[in-house]
Amino acid sequence: MLSGAGLAAGVTVGALLAEDMLDSTSFSGLPSALFTGGAAGTALLVGRLSQRSGRRAGLAAGYATGALGGVGIVLAAVLDNVPLLLLSLFVYGAGSATNLQARYAGADLADPSHRGRAVSTVLLATTIGAVAGPNLVDVMGHIAEQLSIPRLAGPFLLASAAYATAAVILQLRLRPDPLLVARSLAAEPAPPSTEDAPPTVAPVPNGLPLAAAAMVLTQVVMVAVMTMTPIHMRDHGHGLGATGFVIAVHIAFMYLPSPLTGMLSDRVGRRPVIAAGGLVLLLAGLVAAAAPADSMVLLTVALALLGLGWNLGLIGGTALLTDSTPLATRARTQGAVDLSVSLAGAAGGLTSGLVVAATSYATLGLLGGALALLILPLLLRTARPRPVLST
Repeated sequence: MLSGAGLAAGVTVGALLAEDMLDSTSFSGLPSALFTGGAAGTALLVGRLSQRSGRRAGLAAGYATGALGGVGIVLAAVLDNVPLLLLSLFVYGAGSATNLQARYAGADLADPSHRGRAVSTVLLATTIGAVAGPNLVDVMGHIAEQLSIPRLAGPFLLASAAYATAAVILQLRLRPDPLLVARSLAAEPAPPSTEDAPPTVAPVPNGLPLAAAAMVLTQVVMVAVMTMTPIHMRDHGHGLGATGFVIAVHIAFMYLPSPLTGMLSDRVGRRPVIAAGGLVLLLAGLVAAAAPADSMVLLTVALALLGLGWNLGLIGGTALLTDSTPLATRARTQGAVDLSVSLAGAAGGLTSGLVVAATSYATLGLLGGALALLILPLLLRTARPRPVLST
């Protein structure tokens, strides 16, 4: 819940703060690119640290780093120091990466037939903070002004406090460590009678490439369209409160449908859920492209669909990734995949500003929808069984 507030508060105004300090719309996608780039490096480090020392060490270190980045952003805004802003945005990305890595902790001790629901439980908890964060933008802006801090830096005060508190809670309360317990259980010899023991599940063939590709594509589409929506709204007369509301709805749909998505992933299968994510993202891009600039209703619908498509792709991909990796290398592999996801998000955030500056927000929506469709041929390709060679 705390990490959701930390993530959402910064996402809502990051592009606006950078546009003000850099004085250029073309670079308004830079904050998203930087903190998703920072998230990329952190994802790999958190994964490796978790592999070595457990989830508690990896997650607590990641959130603490994100809190440090938020403090740096506030200081950069006060000093009007662009280099410090860019560096701090990169460090701030650690919180975003850790927020995603936390979902794997939910699956460490879950039965394979309930992994989707276990992942969804962690994501659902994020919803409370993720929805509250954007709606506190105005409040934190007023508090910042009273402290002689630029208004747009206010939400990063909230982000830093939320991330720091999350780190402390995990360090103190995530005991025993789920990944370490899972390893201990796996290392125990099998009981003489296995009648009531859960079945051993072999890694899913072809699952890892599909899971990684699905999460990469959903991330790049979501980040690209989401990043430019606050800029698009401000340029067409919408206030900061309206922008915060639209982003809050978007983030709610990123996380709130998680129980249903997790249940569908377990009952219907990972692949149909991933396919649904691609189709919903296509619809989101079409609605964003067709929405009149002054229509807050249609922009809200587009961003809600964008969040839902991301949710479907992420939960389906996460469950499939966990199904496809052995416990001995699971955390390291998860970190490597999240590295790719974050790099894709960085690319989406960076290019989104250039696309809108060169063309329009509508074009960005259409390009995002077309990119999401690539998930469908990937599903078909990985569904083909590999030939079995007999001796």
